[in-house]
Amino acid sequence: MTWFSALAVVAGASGTAFAQQAPDALVKQVSNEVLEAARADKSIQAGDVNKVMQLVEQKVMPHVNFQRMTSSAVGRYWRQASPEQQKRLQDEFKTLLVRTYSGALAQVREQTVQLKPLRAAAGDTEVLVRTEIRGKGDPIQLDYRLEKAGDAWKIYDVNVMGIWLVENYRNTFAQEISAGGIDGLIAKLAERNKASASAKS
Repeated sequence: MTWFSALAVVAGASGTAFAQQAPDALVKQVSNEVLEAARADKSIQAGDVNKVMQLVEQKVMPHVNFQRMTSSAVGRYWRQASPEQQKRLQDEFKTLLVRTYSGALAQVREQTVQLKPLRAAAGDTEVLVRTEIRGKGDPIQLDYRLEKAGDAWKIYDVNVMGIWLVENYRNTFAQEISAGGIDGLIAKLAERNKASASAKS
């Protein structure tokens, strides 16, 4: 189970429908929905990347602050990027994550989501929701950082077995930007996405 499955299990049908839920209840309910959707779709089980990307767009992205996730991964260089560069970074980063980890949803069988106790005060606007994915083999640790945006909770970072997504990519992105600037990073992401698409076509 990889990062993509971590993000994918935090999907939901409608942000409005769950707006008033506590963050841990939201994670639990929508996690089950996505696991069920993956199990029921034979195309996803077969590793259809286009179907996975559709699922991400419809179910995952309404519950993710992807701009914050991307800007945090890019770090201090984000402010140096033009609006067009920022958009391209978000688009390429999202495609990279989906394509890299699309195989994880094809492996979904009988996994279930178990919540750990939420340690948060009533007025907190940022919380940590800790979960485990249980199935065959050892449990997989999946933790989520969420922020409250209006009435809704949005995910902005994911931890899989002790590795936070944003921090993991920040180091790599910094090296790419130091070598070739913002455009260099965009080009590298696009190159990886193209290579991944060719390998899976």
